[in-house]
Amino acid sequence: MKKKKSKNSKSKRTNFIVALIALCLLLAAIVGLMLLRSQKMANDDSVTLYIPTGSDYESVIDSLEAHGCIGNHTAFNTMARLRDYPNHVKGGCYILKPHTPVWNALTKLYCGNQDAIRLTIGKFRTKQQLCEALGKRLELNGDSLLAMLNDDTLCGSYGHTPQTIIAMFPRNTYEVYWNTSPRKLLDRMAKESDRFWNSSRQAKCKALKLTPDEVVTLASIVDEETNKNDEKPLIASVYLNRLRKGMLLQADPTLKYAAGDFTLRRLLNIHMESSSPYNTYRFPGLPPGPICIPGTASIDAVLENRQTEYLYFCAKADFSGYHAFASTLTQHNANAAAFHAELNRRKIYK
Repeated sequence: MKKKKSKNSKSKRTNFIVALIALCLLLAAIVGLMLLRSQKMANDDSVTLYIPTGSDYESVIDSLEAHGCIGNHTAFNTMARLRDYPNHVKGGCYILKPHTPVWNALTKLYCGNQDAIRLTIGKFRTKQQLCEALGKRLELNGDSLLAMLNDDTLCGSYGHTPQTIIAMFPRNTYEVYWNTSPRKLLDRMAKESDRFWNSSRQAKCKALKLTPDEVVTLASIVDEETNKNDEKPLIASVYLNRLRKGMLLQADPTLKYAAGDFTLRRLLNIHMESSSPYNTYRFPGLPPGPICIPGTASIDAVLENRQTEYLYFCAKADFSGYHAFASTLTQHNANAAAFHAELNRRKIYK
């Protein structure tokens, strides 16, 4: 009987020791995990981390190191593997604030909780300029986007042509994801365009007997003619009057667009003889599409449909940026002569 008790006591001690060791290991693991999770990113300023689509864990580590974000490499790698982040790298743009807990940063990256970037659509004159700018700001390839904007079928799916598709990009600042695909970007811009063309603007289009694309095309000419918002309705009225009378628009900005030279200050006969469909000195009506992305003020200036008798205008000879308007050719020729005399005096020949 004594031997049996001795064996039981020894067994109990063994079990106690094993349990104690297990508890110590558990406590150590908990403390270790707490210590790990208390680790923070080493960056002193906010860091914007761009992770290209298809990146692997090593490339993310390289990027974090380049930004000075990782202080304790062992702790970071341990937590990354505990989170299984190496197998869940997601592309995108992520803003890491100073000294963010590493576990929180890893959770953000693991879940793909990327931050939107602010994308500004400005006054681009050509699709190529637009696509180049978007390619620099977003992950997408500008040349690939340009090819899409030149595709008749794709443009047709949005109710546009390759000549008018640029009208689908209202000038504004938007929040988008850096790695948004070209098609998703186009879908987004189509929604923004639909939102811009609300019922009020649509009604004004119908009153003018113009489509939204035609209004944007005319507004793009107005936008190129002046940056003075207070006279845009007057300039729009000149072109609307000419359209109604079946007159050539004779819009100088369309000649610059046809020539592909937006720095021209003096237009010559050679420019007016261009066979480009954008040459409104030769071809009646509106050009095939916008010659820039116009601002809201220019679009609304066309939609305002200001009632005037003006058929002509030219830059004022004082170079104030404003224009002299006329309802007769005689009056216009006098205004134009004064302006050209000033060009000569200033030795501006092209």
